[in-house]
Amino acid sequence: MTARIGVVTFPGSLDDRDTQRAIRLAGAEPVALWHKDKDLRQVDAVVLPGGFSYGDYLRAGAISRFSPVMDTVIEQAKAGLPVLGICNGFQVLTEAHLLPGAMLGNDHLHFICRDQKLRVENAETAWTGDYRRGQEIHIPLKNMDGRYVADPYTLDKLEAEGRVVFRYVDFNPNGSLNDIAGVTNEAGNVVGLMPHPEHAVEPLIGSGRTDGLPFFTSILKKLVNA
Repeated sequence: MTARIGVVTFPGSLDDRDTQRAIRLAGAEPVALWHKDKDLRQVDAVVLPGGFSYGDYLRAGAISRFSPVMDTVIEQAKAGLPVLGICNGFQVLTEAHLLPGAMLGNDHLHFICRDQKLRVENAETAWTGDYRRGQEIHIPLKNMDGRYVADPYTLDKLEAEGRVVFRYVDFNPNGSLNDIAGVTNEAGNVVGLMPHPEHAVEPLIGSGRTDGLPFFTSILKKLVNA
């Protein structure tokens, strides 16, 4: 039976269609989810895509966190549902307290769009099983509020428990503490990162790389073997 992966669309989402395509290329069935609906339509996993939900007014992801769909996402994530937050989706996950820390404006106060080198620090989450720990990959990055911050205790805890999933290599594009590009929750089913793996799944478009495709093949294998 084909795995069904939901992709939530908020007002201002930009990359929901790209994410659906990446899911389809990996061999799963993408399911469109609307932010006002609490029903997740029996999906096996959920992706919160990138964009500028609600125009990033108030604070990036702060309004989307209170969308009706998030009530169900939070409940199900705590029960083990795999959830991936990409860029704005990562911001939503921190606002919903499904992931620790917060996202602030880039330290240089400019929007950035570049092909970013990352190092895989944790290949044991639901979304990273097809990577190798220590592997270096290139994933497109585009954000204005991508600076990951947390208090010293939380940072030490993340590092000690191996919950930093990705780290920026060679260049820190936004001032994120400890060069953190992505983190996971304690259970490993919820992952958030600022770069956009859905933009690196086909060799003929974007960066010309497919380094982002393992995100989607990883979750597919996880669901099939569950």
